Amino acid sequence: MDIKNSSAPTTTTTYNRNEIDAQTENIYEAISIIAKRATQINTEIKKELVNKLDEFATYNDSLEEVFENKEQIEVSKFYERLPKPHAIAVEEWLGNKIYYRDTNKEEEQK
Repeated sequence: MDIKNSSAPTTTTTYNRNEIDAQTENIYEAISIIAKRATQINTEIKKELVNKLDEFATYNDSLEEVFENKEQIEVSKFYERLPKPHAIAVEEWLGNKIYYRDTNKEEEQK
């Protein structure tokens, strides 16, 4: 996943409801799928951010001393400017990049 080059908007955007539920013909199912994908994206971003911040971490025994590392601040600012996970998930959904399957229909066919 390349979230850094995502074309998802960073501001509020209105989407056509008919475009969102076109694949499933059910708006609630479409929103559920998008929400699950947004959770996956958020988890991936969080892991990546924690790994990058751990590279710059300085550990000391004193709780009173807090060091501000410029590299950590720059990394944090970069991740704050990225599109939000739900915006990325909606763009993936509208671009048919999310695979899903309906297990209820599979059971009926058996």
